[in-house]
Amino acid sequence: MEYQRKKKLTNFTIGLLFLSGGIEYAVILPTIWAYLQTLHAQPYFLGLGISAFSLSGLLVAPLFGHWSDRSRRTKAIILFANLFEIAGNFMYFMGVSKWLLLGSRLVAGVGTGVGASIFGYLTRTTTSQERATVFAAVMACRQVGLLIGPACNLFLRLCNFRLGPFEVNKFTSPGLFMCLLWILLQLVVVVMYYDLQPLPHPPRAALVAGEEEEEPLVQPEADREETAKHRSYGSAGTAQRAPAEPPEGDESRYVPNGHLAEEEGGGKEMSRFHKFRTVREYLREEVVVLLTAQFITLFNQTALETLVTPITQRYLSFGELENSIMYFLCGIEVICGFFLVRCLSSRLPDRVILVLGLVICNVACVWCLLFLAQPRGSFPVLLTELVVGVFLQVLGLPFVAVSQVSLFSKVTAEGTQGFSQGLRRSVGGVATILGPLWAGGLTENLYVMLGVMMGLLSLLMVMVGLSYSYLVEPPRGYVPGTSQEEQRS
Repeated sequence: MEYQRKKKLTNFTIGLLFLSGGIEYAVILPTIWAYLQTLHAQPYFLGLGISAFSLSGLLVAPLFGHWSDRSRRTKAIILFANLFEIAGNFMYFMGVSKWLLLGSRLVAGVGTGVGASIFGYLTRTTTSQERATVFAAVMACRQVGLLIGPACNLFLRLCNFRLGPFEVNKFTSPGLFMCLLWILLQLVVVVMYYDLQPLPHPPRAALVAGEEEEEPLVQPEADREETAKHRSYGSAGTAQRAPAEPPEGDESRYVPNGHLAEEEGGGKEMSRFHKFRTVREYLREEVVVLLTAQFITLFNQTALETLVTPITQRYLSFGELENSIMYFLCGIEVICGFFLVRCLSSRLPDRVILVLGLVICNVACVWCLLFLAQPRGSFPVLLTELVVGVFLQVLGLPFVAVSQVSLFSKVTAEGTQGFSQGLRRSVGGVATILGPLWAGGLTENLYVMLGVMMGLLSLLMVMVGLSYSYLVEPPRGYVPGTSQEEQRS
């Protein structure tokens, strides 16, 4: 009972952290360009500021993840990462020069790297059946923050006073507001966050001594084929797959969480083997496919986000109010999409949800290529074409986002979830940097821009189709990244 109470408080705190991340994005982004202009910054500083935030996050995410894997603690890591958010937003509030503003986004971005540790914690404390549901709820919290952010700007834009040597106005007030919010969250984390350890349960990547799977004496032919398929699951590109059971006489090398026990006198050799096996784990077919899905979907999403505003301005004469309403409605749709996925995840496998999301994204990209690459017609026609394209694109995102995160946590080792999630978030960070750069340079040549995006989605569909049978949780006893010959050595 006490464990469940602490778990609920911890998950609530995690939701607040993601909610604050969404608020920060929605509060800072609308005013940063005008803020830079008051500091006499060149136009390219806008791209640098946005990219700096993503860059520092993608660089430190694997480090934070590895830290949580080694310590099995996330509370201290969250408190440490939030210090960068506090410092970065205070620097943004100071606003002395354009370089300090750029540095502020670089510093604040370090704090976002803690997401890898949080996803690692959620993986360790949830079962594979409930994981997609929990991930969907956490991701929805960030989207709620994106809706709350613009509302915060309504009163922040009214600020006009001095605080000691600093001026508080509509440009600097978002930095001060987020600084105070992150300080408040530090207190919440101290009081309400608990470093819970998962309750004992049979690990998916190990065989516990004396525990055996019960199987019927006579299996149907279909079941035998399915069992054989799962037991051949393993490293991509190799003729032999890792067995679901340890080789005869080699049981002592299997321990929980997929780690091999070090033999006496062979510590250095086993250490080198562990490093080699870790590299092999991230080169497996299913892992590469999911990392590719992470990159392509975020690349296309950020590219389309960059494209929408110029299109609405050029063809529909939208201003700030119309664009704000559009983004608000998109935010509501995304939240509804996450809750829809939350319901479907208890009824459908993750890979089915992934395919559904990719189909929707492909349809959206085809629609944009046909109707938005060279818009024609009256205002109602153009508005309808834009609404349908944006609706389909936004609808597919929750399906792909939740399913690929959940699958990635299942096909990588439990013992290194922090680092694995950090790697995944780093790949996504690269996509969020390259997507706007790609779209920004091709706003006058939309056929090339959308055609490449369509090609990337088609490639991803082919990869998912060819690897579909491997996009499942490995059977118990499977050690990621090892072949039968390595296990016998």
